[in-house]
Formats: sequence, C-alpha cells, structure tokens
Amino acid sequence: MKFLRKHWSNIIFFGLLIFMFTPAGLPLRALLIKGVSYITSRVENLEIDAKDRLHLKDYNWSLIDAKGREVNLESYKGKVILINNWATWCPPCVAEMPSLQKLYNVYKNNVVFLFVAHDKPDKVQMFLQKNALHIPVYFAQSNPPSLLQSSSIPTTYIIDQNGAIVVQKTGAADWNSGQVHKILDKLLKH
Repeated sequence: MKFLRKHWSNIIFFGLLIFMFTPAGLPLRALLIKGVSYITSRVENLEIDAKDRLHLKDYNWSLIDAKGREVNLESYKGKVILINNWATWCPPCVAEMPSLQKLYNVYKNNVVFLFVAHDKPDKVQMFLQKNALHIPVYFAQSNPPSLLQSSSIPTTYIIDQNGAIVVQKTGAADWNSGQVHKILDKLLKH
C-alpha cells in the first residue's frame, strides 16, 4: 500500500502512455472518440451549402477491391457516392466504423460506398473479421482526384450525381444519423 501511495503519479503517467500510444489502448481511445463524435456530429451541419460546393471534374482514380479487381472512380460517375478514407490503426476510424456499417446496410443498393483503406490488405481483412464488418474495401492504386485529397483520416465525402461534394468531413462522426439519412434520401430523389 505504501508503494502505491508513493508512486501513484508514476503509475497514472505510465497508464496514460499505454492508453495514448500503444495498440492496447486502441479500443478505449476508439470508444472515447465514438462518444465525442456522436455529440459533435449532432450539433454540426455536415452538408455543405449548395453555393459553396466544389464539383469533381476529374474522376480518374484507380482502386483495387479486396478480391484484387481493379475499378476506377470514373465508372461510378452519375451516381451518389460515399468515400471513406480510413485505417485499422486510426482510433477515430475505428470509432465510426459501426455507424458506417449500419449506413451501408441501409443504402448499399442505392449509394456507391468506397471504403478506401490506408493499410495492408491482410491487416484490413483481420480487422473486418474481428469486428464483424461487411463493407466494400478498396486500396488506392493511384492518387485520388485533387478535390478528394486529404492528409487526415478519417475523411469522408458524399458526392452527388453531378459530381458536387455535398459532404466533406474530417474526423469521426455518427454516419447512421438522421441528418445523413436525410442528405442521402434527398440526393437519391434527384
């Protein structure tokens, strides 16, 4: 007991180091970020005002799916597209994955989902299995169009049928929220 009282600050310090900087702390960091992202996504407006939206002109982006098939963003031109850039080692990415899975389950027949992983395919596959995720994962084979380049993950874009970027969100969010459903439903009506 004397030892604990004498060294409690060191124990807390090393506990925080483990929490912040090792894989052992990843689940707790993801849970913390998930809670914060649900709060922030409810108060912020994800949709970009129509007058401020940028439009994709260049759709040329080569991707490979989890089965090794090459696809190009160009083939999805004219459709509603959700692109999520993520990685298995990224706590905010891990935090938002359950809500993205739920959103995918609802809209997978009407919206093109591109979950672009910035990780090794074997790590991604293990992560998906461990977390019971069934999402279409892709790996970039070329640089994305300039309007879709981001140095932060997670970054998520929702693009309408005309190439307008309707949502550009960096950081975790509750993607299965009423706000996102409303945006997608509105886009799918056009």
